[in-house]
Amino acid sequence: MKKSQVYTKSGDKGKTSLIGGTRVSKTHVRLEAYGTVDELNAHLGLLITHLKEEHDRKFLLKVQNLLFVVGSNLATDQEKTSLKSASIITEAHIQEVETEIDVIDHSLPPLQAFVIPGGSQGASVCHICRTVCRRTERRILSLAETHTVSAEVIAYINRLSDYLFVLSRKMNIEDKIDEIFWDKTCL
Repeated sequence: MKKSQVYTKSGDKGKTSLIGGTRVSKTHVRLEAYGTVDELNAHLGLLITHLKEEHDRKFLLKVQNLLFVVGSNLATDQEKTSLKSASIITEAHIQEVETEIDVIDHSLPPLQAFVIPGGSQGASVCHICRTVCRRTERRILSLAETHTVSAEVIAYINRLSDYLFVLSRKMNIEDKIDEIFWDKTCL
């Protein structure tokens, strides 16, 4: 098997190709969107190292794989190229995240105040993932203002940030660390 070449030099002048062949600037809103998906995926890789339950690790590994689906979806110039089946997020993917949220949330005490990001090291990493996920959503919504983006991609990323919020709470409980709540009296 031939070794793949890591560098192509085709991007040395600040341009890259989308799926479909369209060349765009590396600062294009589309690259910002799928580049932020990639950043989120890297943070999730770190988060997985902090998870105690095999089920949570497997679920987040599946999410990481689906983020490649999201990235390829966003990298496809749909005005020129149809999405491949491997680039489609479905309602079933969204439902899977919602089910995980419901299972975790059912085990958590009700919230009485806003949660300050932090607690255990793992929960803190999870909060970083949540905020990067929210930024990812904003970048995708910026792209959607001028280009085709499926509602399922947007919903999936939105649910993923909700999942990361409940997961961070679960991680603090597992580590027997009290959640940190907003102290309104500090004003």
